[in-house]
Amino acid sequence: MSEKQNSVVSIFNTHTEAEDAVRELQKSGFDMQKLSIVGKDYHTEEHVVGYYNTGNRVKYWGKLGAFWGGLWGFIFGSAFFIIPGIGPIVVGGPLVTWIIGALEGAAVVGGVSAIGAALFSIGIPKDSVLKYETSLKSNKFLLVAHGTAEEVEHARKILETTQATETSVHNG
Repeated sequence: MSEKQNSVVSIFNTHTEAEDAVRELQKSGFDMQKLSIVGKDYHTEEHVVGYYNTGNRVKYWGKLGAFWGGLWGFIFGSAFFIIPGIGPIVVGGPLVTWIIGALEGAAVVGGVSAIGAALFSIGIPKDSVLKYETSLKSNKFLLVAHGTAEEVEHARKILETTQATETSVHNG
């Protein structure tokens, strides 16, 4: 399905921390088309009022609407998925294509979701995939940067200066 990739994945406790990290990567010159973010509209009793895609821009109305709306100015591609076992999530960046590929190709890896299958397909080991899925279930945010070994190392150095609870490099 997808070719193996070099990637760095960071876990953030809050949307504000994840958004700050995206801004730091942008300021450092990292290619925003090689960046994906995944998260939930957590601890909300509100219902999604609307979601639509207009070209490369998304409007998402919900508790974290301002957060997601701000990120879509930086990140290309977006989708809203309801993943069994995880719940409703919003995804921005190339990870959208990898999830769709996992769903269309029925690339099910024992015990992981479509997000897990997408991450596994780009070379992230299954034990790390399970950790990332658990983080999403716990209402955390994932930031995935991919590219050449040099690009990933550049992103890692930036991400390690942010408020990520964990940052891991995975070489495809």
